[in-house]
Amino acid sequence: MYEITMDLVSDWINTVKEVLSNSGYTLEDGLSQEEIALRYFLHSQPEDVAETLAVDTLNKLREMEEIVISHMNSTIVPDIRTRTRYEGDTFHFSWVYNEGEHIIELNSEYRIPL
Repeated sequence: MYEITMDLVSDWINTVKEVLSNSGYTLEDGLSQEEIALRYFLHSQPEDVAETLAVDTLNKLREMEEIVISHMNSTIVPDIRTRTRYEGDTFHFSWVYNEGEHIIELNSEYRIPL
């Protein structure tokens, strides 16, 4: 029924790579998403805390994808239609950090604060 594009983990990982790069930290090629998340949190946390934060963050993002998908018909699409007047059936959800974490639907500019 709807065409949905969403990879919140990749969006977050790309932001992490940019943040690390801008702070002078280079990541070697071929790292998994889990390894990148861990390296990000190791900059500010002890290893045991960083490991927990990395796993929890990736799991939270995957869970958010599942929640969005499972509520598309019942809540998300009706709210998008009401708030933005977007009538299309193509949705592209993306994770962004802009004064807090959000999921943005790019076609309608619908914003879900996290």
